[in-house]
Amino acid sequence: MNKSATPGAVTSIWNPNAGFAAVPAVALKPETIAALMDVAQRSGSLLNLYAERLTAKDEGQAIDPQTVAATIQKFVQQASVNPLELVDKQTALSADLAQLWQRTATSIFSNTPADPVIAPERQDKRFKSDNWTKNAVFDYLKQSYLLLSRYVESSVRDVKGIDPKTHHKAQFYTRQFVNALAPSNFAMTNPAVLEETVKTRGENLINGLKNLVEDLERGGGKLMPKMTDLDAFKFGENIANTPGKVVFQNELMQLIQYAPTTPTVYRRPMLIVPPWINKFYILDLKPQNSFIKWCVDQGHTVFVISWVNPGPELAAKNLSDYLLEGPVAAIHAIEQATGEADVNAIGYCIGGTLLASTLAYLSATGDKRIVSATFFTTLLDFSEVGDMSVFIDEAQLERVDKDMKRHGYLEGRSMADAFNLMRENDLIWFFFVNNYLLGRDPPAFDLLYWNSDATRMPAAMQSFYLRNMYQRNVLKEPGGVTLANVPIDLRKIDIPVYFLSAREDHIAPWRSTYAGTQLVSGPVRFVLGASGHIAGVINPPVAKKYGYWTNENVPEAPEAWLKGAAYCEGSWWNDWSKWIAEFGDERVPAREPGCDDLNVIEDAPGSYVKVRAA
Repeated sequence: MNKSATPGAVTSIWNPNAGFAAVPAVALKPETIAALMDVAQRSGSLLNLYAERLTAKDEGQAIDPQTVAATIQKFVQQASVNPLELVDKQTALSADLAQLWQRTATSIFSNTPADPVIAPERQDKRFKSDNWTKNAVFDYLKQSYLLLSRYVESSVRDVKGIDPKTHHKAQFYTRQFVNALAPSNFAMTNPAVLEETVKTRGENLINGLKNLVEDLERGGGKLMPKMTDLDAFKFGENIANTPGKVVFQNELMQLIQYAPTTPTVYRRPMLIVPPWINKFYILDLKPQNSFIKWCVDQGHTVFVISWVNPGPELAAKNLSDYLLEGPVAAIHAIEQATGEADVNAIGYCIGGTLLASTLAYLSATGDKRIVSATFFTTLLDFSEVGDMSVFIDEAQLERVDKDMKRHGYLEGRSMADAFNLMRENDLIWFFFVNNYLLGRDPPAFDLLYWNSDATRMPAAMQSFYLRNMYQRNVLKEPGGVTLANVPIDLRKIDIPVYFLSAREDHIAPWRSTYAGTQLVSGPVRFVLGASGHIAGVINPPVAKKYGYWTNENVPEAPEAWLKGAAYCEGSWWNDWSKWIAEFGDERVPAREPGCDDLNVIEDAPGSYVKVRAA
């Protein structure tokens, strides 16, 4: 018996392997009691503030409760038109639950495993603990939940006669509800949590409460679960540490020129336009997976835009400003830095949307300085945007506009929360269990550090972008939008273009990004990478992790392209490297930053990237 146990006192605690067992009650250590009292004292006012922020109508939540209520009301009205279909599903559910009960009872009495009635998807990490299968009680909980989830989600999915947008919202909200109620999210129904509670004699729950309070404090009353060790990374040392210099800056961006690693380089420089929804260093996390360093090592003179993290003083900056003060200003600066007027350009996500708009703008003004363009997971036609459409309707946009008018910008967490809700089990509930129930600190992970480093967006730009791209989808129309007093027509883009999309992308679905191939007039190469929005792009050859698909033809329909595509082993980086080399021109002596007409301002990654939204 533990020496700190009170003699004769027992408490009933679940043992995942043996059921409920009598375990000695433990007197908590003095330091543990002190920590618990401190957490309890700090938590009272914070939880009240959290409740106030949660119910505030203008607090910029990713999901608007009024929109959810209106969607459910519409759905219920339509579902009641044909109740027989729901009755059929309920009958099937009852049969499945009865079969599950029978198999579980037989397994317990015979002490032999039974075939499952339903099993989790292979990618479902919630039930990876062996006790979810070996222990009959938890196996029953797991399968009951999966059967009920399937019933609820299929009932919503199969309702007929409801408009597509409302139907999509209803399915999205249902998925959030179902995943929130998973038994893995509750201490008493998660075997890993119960096992840890027995092992640590409850200290995991105290640590979890401490983590919860710290996250509330860090968010000023808004719950911001920590995804990684926020103190483990330092710019220029173990993240964003490819050597280079900031050689130009204005209100919206700093321009970084990277130091060469080869004695000669391609004559034509390369400009990368990253998204400003997130920071550029997703392309420069660490040397092993840095796309920027890899490009430098291939002999390219690489320039990258590092966007400002705007405050209220930049509220009036619009998309035209981002065009003129972003890629257009960068091209001018690159010519000063290298003496070369022409560049190859890359745009990532919304940065690609801006690059395409820039190409159309330059074409309309007779400017041919961008010789080739590469688009990473870029939407030009916003007809089908997946779960992002859940957040785009007039009522929600008006709410966002109201919030931005008050602050001058869209808070960085608003977009981050929306993206996290698209992968709620991986990016929300995993950390809820790990941080608050298991009481563990998340490990140091560069990708999740980047994911937690949210950026704000100026009110004028964000309002224009959401309404004209996502809501109205007019960028694809000739003259649908006007930027810097020039009607934008994507069909005037007649230079060679390389589209890279990702097969499992939940932010920019590949079939939607493929539509961009039909909007430009120049030669097009479309490549489909495996994995998602980030891993599908950040796929260094040395990792040998994901392959890709290619097709020399670009038919109108994405399914026709996929049917004729060939799978290739290795990274798409190698395929792109061969393609871009054609536009690099001859080799010239390597260029050091600051050697021409632009002076060095500071070392890479610069100061703009270090400004955190929090």
